[in-house]
Amino acid sequence: MIHVLLGTRAQIIKMAPIMHLLHNRGIEYNFIFMAQHRETVYEMLDDFSLKHPDYVLGNVDTDIVSSTRMVFWSLGVLASGIRNRSKVFKGDKQGIVLIHGDAPPLFLGAIIAKAQGLQVASIEAGLRSFNFLRPFPEELVRVATGKLGLIDIHFCQDETALRNAGRYAGRAVSTAGNTIVDAIQLASTINRKNHPGNRHLGQEKYAVVTLHRYETISRKSQLSRVIDLVLRISKSINIKFILHPPTKTALLRDGLYQKLEDSPGVDLSPRLNFIDFQALISSAEFMVTDGGSNQEESYYMGIPCLLFRSETERSEGLDKNVVLSSFDAAVIDDFLSNYKCYRSAPVAAPASPSQRIVDEVVEFAD
Repeated sequence: MIHVLLGTRAQIIKMAPIMHLLHNRGIEYNFIFMAQHRETVYEMLDDFSLKHPDYVLGNVDTDIVSSTRMVFWSLGVLASGIRNRSKVFKGDKQGIVLIHGDAPPLFLGAIIAKAQGLQVASIEAGLRSFNFLRPFPEELVRVATGKLGLIDIHFCQDETALRNAGRYAGRAVSTAGNTIVDAIQLASTINRKNHPGNRHLGQEKYAVVTLHRYETISRKSQLSRVIDLVLRISKSINIKFILHPPTKTALLRDGLYQKLEDSPGVDLSPRLNFIDFQALISSAEFMVTDGGSNQEESYYMGIPCLLFRSETERSEGLDKNVVLSSFDAAVIDDFLSNYKCYRSAPVAAPASPSQRIVDEVVEFAD
């Protein structure tokens, strides 16, 4: 049997095309939701016309955003998952569990799956920053799952990822691209169906800012530095600042929320679902982000992107339409003066990465 185990919004977005393909090909799959992120998840599933979970682990009716809560939540999920593993996996001991990315559900889910005797496939495997604190905890999750031999199939998006995955036990398989390209196409199809014509055309020029990573928001000194840079950008162009819940919490905690709210060039917006976010950024002049998935989206959509990080483990768009800022004011000012030069044609993968994954695991279908 094929099992799909996901725990975050980003994982659902990147696995949605795979789940669509399984459904369209009449392949039954067991959907396990490890609820690291809870808010808006069911709305996302409905937006993508995906089924609701067959089993939920770790549901505490809110997102897990702090380090302390993450530790206790993880221990609870692990204990519950191992204790109820036969029920979680419907008694299957011959199948495979597909887990996306490098968030804690990869490590936790792989341990529970192995306790049940199942194979584990990691989607978007092989990314490495070689810095345990950036990104945190993702780099620790990557190394731990690899060195413990928890992964049987590493689905890798490029040659660098293939080489990195090749250091660990398990088979490395190329997907020749990231499943985000299929998710973007799926979102675009849904947007064209539900909103003929771009709903943001005709608006004044704007840029989109989305920040949420632990290393950005965990320390007041860093967050304050980042907000000052955002305000610097807002003097050149209107900003639509997308408020992720942990980001809003951090801004309020550090007394920075009011600075943004009082700025005439900043429009604070609640977090959008993926489909609406795609519509928003498709008409933006550029995007400012600290997110790896957003970096990939901007690359595939050809949108100029200013990356608020000092380093990135992803190669998509670098030296093309993505500029790594390193929080350098000179780099940021140069990007603001020349961002139109970074716009490029949308990039299409040579073949569907999601299709390659489904073709590889279809042998496990009942």
